[in-house]
Amino acid sequence: MQSNQTADQESVRRVNSSLVMNALRLHAPISRAELANITKLNRSTISNIVNILIEDGMVLELDTLESKIGRPGIALALRPDGGAVIGVEIGVGFIRVILTDFVANILWRELVDYPTDKPQIEILLKAQDLIDEAIAFANKKQLRILGMGLGVPGLVDVQKGLLLFAPNLGWQDVPLRLMFGQRFHMPVYVENEANLGALGEYYFGVCRNVDNFIYISSGVGLGGGVIINGKLFKGGRGFAGEIGHIQRDPQGERCGCGRRGCWETQVGPRAVLQRVKQSIKANTGQTKPNYIQGDPEKLTFEQVVDYALKGDQLCRSAMEQVGENLGRGIADLSNIFNPQMVVIGGAFYPAREIILPVLERTIANETLPAVKQDLRVIFSEHGADANVLGAIAIVLDDILRGIALV
Repeated sequence: MQSNQTADQESVRRVNSSLVMNALRLHAPISRAELANITKLNRSTISNIVNILIEDGMVLELDTLESKIGRPGIALALRPDGGAVIGVEIGVGFIRVILTDFVANILWRELVDYPTDKPQIEILLKAQDLIDEAIAFANKKQLRILGMGLGVPGLVDVQKGLLLFAPNLGWQDVPLRLMFGQRFHMPVYVENEANLGALGEYYFGVCRNVDNFIYISSGVGLGGGVIINGKLFKGGRGFAGEIGHIQRDPQGERCGCGRRGCWETQVGPRAVLQRVKQSIKANTGQTKPNYIQGDPEKLTFEQVVDYALKGDQLCRSAMEQVGENLGRGIADLSNIFNPQMVVIGGAFYPAREIILPVLERTIANETLPAVKQDLRVIFSEHGADANVLGAIAIVLDDILRGIALV
């Protein structure tokens, strides 16, 4: 039986390993002396940890580095071939899978669309087929797979890896970790897709070195991930971030969750399309815009964005109204959390030049003066990849924090 002293030593080693790994992630190439300065660990502790990480194939030594501290030293960095990670996003109407190396360089990727009425089992089997392809690629490159991150749009019991409820998928009580873990025999991390988007931006995107921000994921639904003091805020049972289901109009449209007037019914692609179609129907006595061929119900969000960018006022007005509704909600969230930054990810990226000025104006008008000072609103640099890169990040985060280092 492990003594308390041994357990305490192990805990300290894991924390110290985490400090070293994260310093390497952010600052490599870096010398041992600089690692000691950044982490505040003594030189002997740094040497011991680095030697173990080199033996484990996680860290490599590069050429001599001109150190800012003391004599020139051997440069250290994370090994790109230290392992591979699989990221999966099962969204509404699509499955996205990527394979990266240990420093998150994308090695392989695939995106498959599917009809939204497709049975759950067929969607899961298709996701597993894509994962098999990713594994085959990793095996060909002789890379060991360290784990898989899986993002889904709904309430997730992270401890159990259980998708409790995904209203826009129509799924409930799906044991994803059990299913995928038994199928692939590797660590599987299941998380809400917007939470993963926040981690993706924190690790690989516009929020590196930003410790307090809100990530908003827009698609068929609307989700949010909140980073506070460098950590994902999960709430009491891990369900925090369901910002799309804040009720903003009790008499509004019925939401997939069963309530009326949730925020996600006012923003997102569906809200844009609904506004455009309502405007077309309201102007039945007028000539239809030349882009309407036959049934307006066949109009797509991508078409609306394209027409809006080309100057069509009806489409542009719908985009601006949705941007205003989005801005009002962001103002409320900013008053609550006082973030340094708000990042918009997902479907609105192509329309950012229309939406961003509306967002900034609305937020400036409706956010408390002290809160809006230095607040930045920015679109994700990874676009549609942000959530699945977050699935990669959640695996690397576990490793870099020392939990997976034994």
